[in-house]
Amino acid sequence: MRKVAATAGAAVAALGLSAAVPAQVAAVESASVQQQATPAWLAAQAGEVTLNVDYQVQETSYWCGPAATRIALSAKGVYRSQADLAAELGTHTGGTDHISQVTSVMNNHVGGYRTTEMPNDPPTQAQKGRLWDDVVTNINAGDAIVANIVAPPGNQPPGYPPDQTIYHYFTVVGYDDYNGTVQIADPASFGGYQMYWLTFDQFASLIPPKGYSA
Repeated sequence: MRKVAATAGAAVAALGLSAAVPAQVAAVESASVQQQATPAWLAAQAGEVTLNVDYQVQETSYWCGPAATRIALSAKGVYRSQADLAAELGTHTGGTDHISQVTSVMNNHVGGYRTTEMPNDPPTQAQKGRLWDDVVTNINAGDAIVANIVAPPGNQPPGYPPDQTIYHYFTVVGYDDYNGTVQIADPASFGGYQMYWLTFDQFASLIPPKGYSA
């Protein structure tokens, strides 16, 4: 880990080790301190990883589910109309009822997806850890993630109506483990924001009590 070498001296001092301690012992202690201090989403050091997708704005106010699913499928070279996907998803004027419907459609076309629910608000550390692992694993494999979110006033992505709680689907198409962020392809295009980055912590906070398909 590159950060270990940069902080070895500080770690030795913090542990109260003398200069006479063998270098290999100090290195082991330093690595241990670094592993404990480094957040999981910064440990991989892969940098920015993004997928090529065919972005579309949702064609009706209640087709965020079909549009987000379409964006995710396009990462695998599968192109379906929003209308076709709305029919497959069972989307109605009230929207797409559950993230499991997205999982079923993704599996019909490309396979390998599962539904993960996040009922705890705020999410537990274990749930956040699994979410980050799913983001990295899926994006590295070329698979986008569809998330069902709830964005209340005070905790919203850019451009969202600040006086409304928005129930929505969007697509995760990248991550950056240097900065601890995820790239969103948002079919709502609120305020013209279509492709943007969110901190991982904010992204995780938006999912409860819903879930995601990965």
